[in-house]
Amino acid sequence: MVRLESLERYSVFVCVLGLTAVSLALVAWSAWFWLTFFGFAVLSAVGVYDVVQTRHSILRNYPVIGHMRFLFEGIRPEIRQYLIESDQDEEPFSRDERSIVYQRAKGVEDKRPFGTRRRVYDAGYTWLTHSIKPTTLVNSDLRVTIGGPDCLQPYNASLYNISAMSFGALSANAILALNTGARKGGFAQDTGEGGISRYHRQGGGDLIFEIGSGYFGCRTADGKFDPDRFEELAADPQVKMIEVKLSQGAKPGHGGMLPAAKITAEIAEARAVPMGQDCVSPASHSAFSTPLEMMRFLGLLRARSGGKPVGFKLCIGHRREFMCIVKAMLETDIVPDFIVVDGKEGGTGAAPLEFANHVGMPLVDGLTFVHNTLRGARLRDRVKIGAAGKLVTAFDIARALALGADWANSARGFMFSIGCIQAQACHTNRCPVGVATQDPLRQRALDVTDKSERVARFHGNTMKALGEMAGAAGLDDPRAFLPHHFMQRGMDGEMISGNQAFPYLPEGFLLDGDETHIDDLDRWNRADARSFDPVA
Repeated sequence: MVRLESLERYSVFVCVLGLTAVSLALVAWSAWFWLTFFGFAVLSAVGVYDVVQTRHSILRNYPVIGHMRFLFEGIRPEIRQYLIESDQDEEPFSRDERSIVYQRAKGVEDKRPFGTRRRVYDAGYTWLTHSIKPTTLVNSDLRVTIGGPDCLQPYNASLYNISAMSFGALSANAILALNTGARKGGFAQDTGEGGISRYHRQGGGDLIFEIGSGYFGCRTADGKFDPDRFEELAADPQVKMIEVKLSQGAKPGHGGMLPAAKITAEIAEARAVPMGQDCVSPASHSAFSTPLEMMRFLGLLRARSGGKPVGFKLCIGHRREFMCIVKAMLETDIVPDFIVVDGKEGGTGAAPLEFANHVGMPLVDGLTFVHNTLRGARLRDRVKIGAAGKLVTAFDIARALALGADWANSARGFMFSIGCIQAQACHTNRCPVGVATQDPLRQRALDVTDKSERVARFHGNTMKALGEMAGAAGLDDPRAFLPHHFMQRGMDGEMISGNQAFPYLPEGFLLDGDETHIDDLDRWNRADARSFDPVA
């Protein structure tokens, strides 16, 4: 099957080689065939070069014909601008933002002529308010220390890291390129819930070990959490933080399954699962079922990891349930070192369309809610907040910081940096650029040495741009961004300050019973640290 599929990808190249040979044979019949021979010989040489070069994955997998993509890219700006003006392009993320990533990853000019490409009077348009006295930030190595008073090994993290993507969802070469780039650039990679693979270790970059409901890598034979195996993995100095995944933005409340046919020996090794069986990731955890039990589980992870930063990731659903968790923090005095808020706009290769489009809270709203709830419980200074969900540009990161995040994670941005072209074939094992496939021939197209440099370069250039945006606002540090530094267009065309749209609520307002915020207070009063179930 693999050979037939490979023949299909190389069919044009094979035809060109064949036509070159036929033309040469026909030269003896007519000298005119020298023209066709030289034409096909040039194309053959192009194909050979495509197969051996390392910069373009699409050409390694589709020699000769892959150049059609770059031809269309040459005229894309004009086509894209027409679509923008006619309001036919419903996915702005795949427009300018993807170009920014490619340019920054490749280290080429990322400036654009002719002003903004956004419709500045449309509802929802957001902009940064700049200062008439801008500053200059010399240092673009922007960091935050993660670890509360109970953390023995705090982590000095970059403000921008690679979000959760598992080995199995991504190819071995993709994982290795990302982790090697993280090491070169001095930032971290979230392992995703698929465990720590040999390719994570080979890259040598900092890791955030994500533990999902399947407990992959640290599970018993029947799929329960194994604290001894966890302790062994967490002791690795490459592991800097531990993250319990409650839900992810693209499919919150939904489990997953990796069919037995897709489980390779390397995937089975990383996940500690048997070959020949479906690998099931349940919708909920078996290690805890109440908020109090969840806090004790986090306490266990902190103790077994030697005091490394421990936290959890979730997409906000029932707001009362998150308040149940916060009440459990207060009751047990076991407070996570960090919380990662994942917006529903996050991506995945395996989400039902209804879930991707309509389940879960968008990042901006979820982040604001988590930030203010922790403020209301007087816990905000003990918990760092990460943000994830289509945070690709420096502007995206700056706005997340203003709304309460301490750092940002990105999956899609770093996927673009290693060559993802959004072919949306992630679930088919036929990714044309070798990013989301386990096909060894397809993933060969992704050259680790070249792409790891692009990963590091994209991160560094994005951090530099973030520093420039902070300077434009008159700030000395991007972490000083606040809601009032941003404005947005309302439904009626009016300008709305960030303070109006996303205000910081008073410290302790939930504990003090401040009825000014009666909706949040009512939800808080209905929350119970002993159960996620609604109060009768």
